[in-house]
Amino acid sequence: MTAEAQSLEDRLLGGLDDEQRTVATTLQGPLCVLAGAGTGKTRAITHRIAYGVHAGVYQPQRLLAVTFTSRAAAEMRGRLRDLGVGGVQARTFHAAALRQLQYFWPQAVGGQLPGLLEHKAQAIAEAARRLRLTVDRAAIRDLASELEWAKVSMLTPSTYLQGASSRGEPGGLPLTTVARLFQAYEDVKIDRNLIDFEDVLLITVGILQEDPKVAAEVREQYRHFVVDEYQDVSPLQERLLELWLGGREELCVVGDASQTIYSFTGATSAHLLEFGQRFPGATVVKLVRDYRSTPQVVDLANRLLGARRSGGPAADRLWAEPLQLVAQRVPGPQPEFAECPDDEAEAAAVAERIGQLVAAGTEPKDIAVLFRTNGQSEAFEQALTAAGIGYQLRGGERFFNRREVRDALLQLRGAARTQPTGVPLGQAVRDVLSSLGYADAAPSGSGATRERWESLSALVSLADELAASRGESFGLPEFVIELHERSAAQHAPAVQGVTLASLHAAKGLEWDAVFLVGLSEGLVPISFADTAVTVDEERRLLYVGITRARQFLHLSWSLSRTPGGRAHRRPSRFLDGLRPGSMRTTAAAPRDASARRRREFRGPVLCRVCGAVLESGAERKVGRCADCPPSYDEATFESLRAWRLEQAREADVPAFVVFTDATLTAIAEAKPGSLEDLAKVAGVGKAKLERYGDAVLELLRGA
Repeated sequence: MTAEAQSLEDRLLGGLDDEQRTVATTLQGPLCVLAGAGTGKTRAITHRIAYGVHAGVYQPQRLLAVTFTSRAAAEMRGRLRDLGVGGVQARTFHAAALRQLQYFWPQAVGGQLPGLLEHKAQAIAEAARRLRLTVDRAAIRDLASELEWAKVSMLTPSTYLQGASSRGEPGGLPLTTVARLFQAYEDVKIDRNLIDFEDVLLITVGILQEDPKVAAEVREQYRHFVVDEYQDVSPLQERLLELWLGGREELCVVGDASQTIYSFTGATSAHLLEFGQRFPGATVVKLVRDYRSTPQVVDLANRLLGARRSGGPAADRLWAEPLQLVAQRVPGPQPEFAECPDDEAEAAAVAERIGQLVAAGTEPKDIAVLFRTNGQSEAFEQALTAAGIGYQLRGGERFFNRREVRDALLQLRGAARTQPTGVPLGQAVRDVLSSLGYADAAPSGSGATRERWESLSALVSLADELAASRGESFGLPEFVIELHERSAAQHAPAVQGVTLASLHAAKGLEWDAVFLVGLSEGLVPISFADTAVTVDEERRLLYVGITRARQFLHLSWSLSRTPGGRAHRRPSRFLDGLRPGSMRTTAAAPRDASARRRREFRGPVLCRVCGAVLESGAERKVGRCADCPPSYDEATFESLRAWRLEQAREADVPAFVVFTDATLTAIAEAKPGSLEDLAKVAGVGKAKLERYGDAVLELLRGA
């Protein structure tokens, strides 16, 4: 081996562990990389691509790397540039398909590509009006999610009913009505000459299936494929990938079934788990060395998954033996567990603990508070503000949409054209942004001034980071180009301030200190997780939260929703056997089976108005025939509906998930005066009683 070749191999392979090196040097597919949290999967696959390009096995323009977020794609492109590899296409499934569709539409279909419908709400509202349906904003949001799920599951209006038989009532509508609305929505798009994001994939699939010439051209363009986060691939995305491959096997997939948390969007880990069956000769590499978290955090994560009991065939089909992570970092503090009397006290305690960490030297940007639903953030926003600690709400206003960031981009673009060369990048950026209010020292207090400074400070920190990694030749013009690329991909830099985020939004991120809050039954697992499959996903979601922590981990829950409220909550079942002094609970399956047996032995349910046998579940739930007059107060029922809508928006879930219309009707008619009475209402299970009981009783008393 020549000295130059030896130097290249050392640079691309020298810092990899044995398993990562196996990934990087296995240049021919099929290759399946099972990569646990924090095991360096992105490092392994980017070094594989770079090594393959430098070795002459890959042509950069003929390799397509598919990620699931624009941010991840931008990060991958940046890493490849740092490794001396440009030209590799790193895109999301949608971005790659849209680019192909824009290119091939004129020859495959003819004419101009229809416009892209970025938001479904107006089209769904129009479809509902055509059917003379009354739907509110929450129902429209629920229906948009349902249609997205149906389309990525490759269902059509005519096949929807068969495929959605277990989906409940999206938007509070019967499935037959949803199927009609699905067709009406498609008609609205045709009338307006629009396609939605799912159509981009569907039409691309259709063209590749029907036009051999287009398929051959795509397969000639792309010879090698890499798919990250493969556990989150939907059936539609998998079909598109199959068509890209065209029977070839030059495919590398990377994923972890233990981090499957997007099943509600149509994602499934089945493709990852069955990869070896579809490609019998595949090389399988397991990455289990965790470089992110301390042994204490890794041990807790391993024990959480290890405590899972068999959920039966349906659940076990999508559950692989979890990867047993092996910590590589030096020991750190033990995870902390805290029980608080109410939500307000929990938020205050978390803010106080964060203040202690900041005082001890942890930067706020390296701290995160993670919760199950977006509605939980308000208490922590208030507590951090009261403590004088800045924060950023992930999922709020996008970084590059902020007024001060847009102003900064304009100023930097102008300076890049006029500023003399030779000024170090970090200093050049500081000089420009000082006119917008940036200073090296943060302003005291919080509020708009502090938020503005934090945005500008993030740009300065990014300039320093890129100057260090890209070298002296990376100046202000290159920095401006980088910012515009990041803006297009919404690849925001880190902002000073504690991050507040949902567990779903935290996927793919990491912090030195992580606070997992609201870990009580009804929230984790969420109350509407009522099957073994959905409870399993809630366990994986908590696993994702735990493995975001590098060093410090704090887990907390409260016993009551409001100060002075009844302490009827209990810690999440997932913490049994993990928190000090607790024991593992037995599996839920026997309890579920006994409940089913009790229901089976009940006699017929009679209408309390006319005495007829009640046939449907909705009738049995309210205790009367659908045709018999209701006995509730209309104002009370409308108050319950308004409350339910508010709860659904806070939790970012469909309204029927809180309570169905039938359950609301039953509550309004029963007028329960205590938690014991409310528990007797059909549709009010233990989890929902714990989460919503006090609020419902308070509303009924007010009514």
